[in-house]
Amino acid sequence: MRRLMRRRIYLMRHADVSYFDESGGFLIREDVPLTPRGRERAMLASAALAPVEFDRVVASGLRRTVETAELVLRGREKAPPIESWRQFSELRSGCYEEIADEKLDASFLGPFQGTPQESTRFLGGEELGSLFDRVVPALEELKRETDWECALLVLHGAVNRAILSYMLTGKRIFLGNLQQNPACLNIIDVGNQWVVWAINVTPSDLIHSDSKCTSIENILRKYRKSRRRP
Repeated sequence: MRRLMRRRIYLMRHADVSYFDESGGFLIREDVPLTPRGRERAMLASAALAPVEFDRVVASGLRRTVETAELVLRGREKAPPIESWRQFSELRSGCYEEIADEKLDASFLGPFQGTPQESTRFLGGEELGSLFDRVVPALEELKRETDWECALLVLHGAVNRAILSYMLTGKRIFLGNLQQNPACLNIIDVGNQWVVWAINVTPSDLIHSDSKCTSIENILRKYRKSRRRP
């Protein structure tokens, strides 16, 4: 039997952050840090990944992905430098303050339901097609590079969905219902084709008993409350 030449990617979502300030105001910021819970969950993921040796570690360059990657690598005698690939930055939002109350559900949740069109925008911002335009070439570039056998990618919820959707379908079809919990792991092999071994493995909650609400649903719920503040 011909030996399979495959390499492995551990695709991770950054750990928990909060998009709400101390007064409850909502603000999407690129430099938002991990919460104490996020740091704890990142360390649990680090423990799960302890037996794995990484040749490459890639983050999006946004603070929450870099901090998560640093925590995963903490304590290792040998760890590669964390590379920042801006092509993997999160789906960009628009002026959410201008969105009418009755359109909030569609604006927040639309990209994460079913198989939305490439023209679908997140909070009036970036289209899914634009997300694919930057993510897929970056992924294919990483695949072409031959200097690694095992890579850790610490990215974002929508970005991970785009990557997994592309791997599973071979097309630019966004599978919005692929949940990505904070600090979750997806396990993929790279060869002549993509082989997806696992999706949304969350070391802090393996059976997903914490909640039946998705991350974006929780953010929307909190944002509605912040809008009703006097």
